[in-house]
Amino acid sequence: MKKSNSKANLLPIVESILKLDPMMRFAAIIDLKGNISEAIMKEGKTSLKSQKEEEHFCKQVAVRRKIRKQFDKSLGPVNYVHIERQRVTQIVVYPKRKTVYVTMEPNMDIARKLEIIEEIKKKTRNL
Repeated sequence: MKKSNSKANLLPIVESILKLDPMMRFAAIIDLKGNISEAIMKEGKTSLKSQKEEEHFCKQVAVRRKIRKQFDKSLGPVNYVHIERQRVTQIVVYPKRKTVYVTMEPNMDIARKLEIIEEIKKKTRNL
């Protein structure tokens, strides 16, 4: 019997996230240990990190999730993490059993970024 979160079932979710906006660059679904379950770089875009750096970054995303969880009781759970860098915007969303990491072009309007975050949360709420 196939698990509902098998790699094959994650591919359409990652693809649909990348289709949310032409300025999306990369989307990944990461397990709670930081392993990449599924990831796609948008066609025509080049990675700003090597594959090894990408894997290391995803491991760090899992570590930071655990650290943030320590403050859930006093501050409430994290809705999302939004990082603005000079060359890229990074967004991290925390469904129950997976972590969603996406990158997009930094010059996108903030209101549009918030719309995308809400769409990602809808698409991944069952993960």
